[in-house]
Amino acid sequence: MPDDEKGRILLAIARNTISQRFGLPAQPVNEPSWLNEPGATFVTLTQQGSLRGCIGSLEAYRPLSQDVYQNALAAAFRDPRFSPLTEDEFDGTRVEVSLLSPQQPISFNDETDALGQLRLDVDGVVFEYGRYRSTFLPQVWEQLPDPRQFMVHLKRKAGLPENFWSPEVKLYRYTVEKWKE
Repeated sequence: MPDDEKGRILLAIARNTISQRFGLPAQPVNEPSWLNEPGATFVTLTQQGSLRGCIGSLEAYRPLSQDVYQNALAAAFRDPRFSPLTEDEFDGTRVEVSLLSPQQPISFNDETDALGQLRLDVDGVVFEYGRYRSTFLPQVWEQLPDPRQFMVHLKRKAGLPENFWSPEVKLYRYTVEKWKE
């Protein structure tokens, strides 16, 4: 299936999910069989270019259509950084769906080595240290194009100090296919 058709379907599922929560009519969507295959997605909501909600899955553990459905609800109503989306805001809200590739571990000797391996505008990155974990989609490179700053913010998001580093840090990379209204 062409990527633009795939994106149109995934965006419609996300928007319909939120619409139905408000009791609004849904767009008709053809649901092809590939939606039953496991998929990992992030649903991002923006208003006038500013983040309004973003929730997702890092690993494919449920059918793609179900993943988009659950993440759309979570981005709209359960992102702890924002109050729940209201019906009045909905028309001015743009939806983006990112479909993640499987994660690949990054091998490195130290933080400098790790930073040198990050691919600007390509890699989504998962930072892991013990119970601390965070991720940034590749789209975050648009706001944080410097690998060092990207890593600083990733550590902060995980709840760690910006100068933290340990030999036990694990990093994973993934790529995304993304579609935006």
